[in-house]
Amino acid sequence: MSAMSAQEQKQRLRRRLERLIGAAATEGNELLRLRNGDEIFPAMLRAIRGAEHTIDMMTFVYWQGDIAREFAGALADRARHGVRVRLLLDGFGARQIETGLLDDMEAAGVDVAWFRKPLWLSPLKQNHRCHRKALIVDEHTAFTGGVGIAQEWCGDARNPGEWRDTHVQVRGPAVDGIAAAFAQNWAECHTELFDSRDRFTEHTQHGDAIVQVVRGSASIGWQDMQTLIRVMLTSAQKRFRLATAYFAPDEYFADLLCATARRGVTVQILLPGEHTDQRASQLAGQRHYSDLLAAGVEIRQYEPTMMHAKIITVDDVASLIGSTNFNRRSMDHDEEVMLAVLDESFTATLDRDFDEDLARSLPVTPTRWRRRPVLDRVLEAAVTPIRRFL
Repeated sequence: MSAMSAQEQKQRLRRRLERLIGAAATEGNELLRLRNGDEIFPAMLRAIRGAEHTIDMMTFVYWQGDIAREFAGALADRARHGVRVRLLLDGFGARQIETGLLDDMEAAGVDVAWFRKPLWLSPLKQNHRCHRKALIVDEHTAFTGGVGIAQEWCGDARNPGEWRDTHVQVRGPAVDGIAAAFAQNWAECHTELFDSRDRFTEHTQHGDAIVQVVRGSASIGWQDMQTLIRVMLTSAQKRFRLATAYFAPDEYFADLLCATARRGVTVQILLPGEHTDQRASQLAGQRHYSDLLAAGVEIRQYEPTMMHAKIITVDDVASLIGSTNFNRRSMDHDEEVMLAVLDESFTATLDRDFDEDLARSLPVTPTRWRRRPVLDRVLEAAVTPIRRFL
């Protein structure tokens, strides 16, 4: 694809997304891809330890382990030095956090809030979780992606104990969109939305990437996250790549993947293999494999460890990265945040990672799939009644 045609395609995608989602893309952003815990956690901790004014952090998973204690210590230290630190934890996903860590952070002055504590909720509301991951430091640097604060994410995906994931560090105007995702959920949990330490500073131009921040919120009906992925699928001309931890789409998106492949687009899906931490979700997605394979979709399962990344790339020019999985839970039920990035360089980096992951994955071929065990077929049918919640 020539530079001119790439520019035209980026502009076409930008206008489609801006018009159909109603959120403007921003220019002048710098994005740094962070691969696996060995890169992700040091970068986040450096930013926290260097904070001078404010730290806002939200996460779905915050469990026990050395990395959980290291983050708690860093947040508490900055609070003791006068930095305004706010930590928003999902009431379900972070419920296993060590109580001692909470006590230490709150004693140091960290403002901890819980998003929808299950015991306080009706059964219906408990199903809508805050799955967003965001860290915003001094209003100018932000992080988002798939990683939680737990021992599983440490390391470099070298074995089943070290998960494969991707995060991104952002500088530039797109930081505001990530900050807004935090503010939206903080407002539900806390009486004070901002204070005198929020400076509301202007952003300088840090790079060349065009970024639109898309928020998915728990609601009824068609959501912006569904529109985002729909636009990417229908706009793809040559190649559509998807890496997702939990693949359990509804019929519409499964059919759209098939239709995209049938019109000549190379569609590649990279999923967890035997090391998945959510077998029910994997079974729910497997019911679509026969149709996907028949349409020409390539399905591969990552072998070394749990594949937890949430990434889409399109035609070498566009990519999505954030917290959203390709399942009904992410698109219908949970609070999510995704970056739609229009930048060839950043997309190329994600594609190189995808190529490396493909080399460590096992293809699901039609022959292999037809010969799968009878027990797998029985289990696939068994999860059918609950697949909309997976």
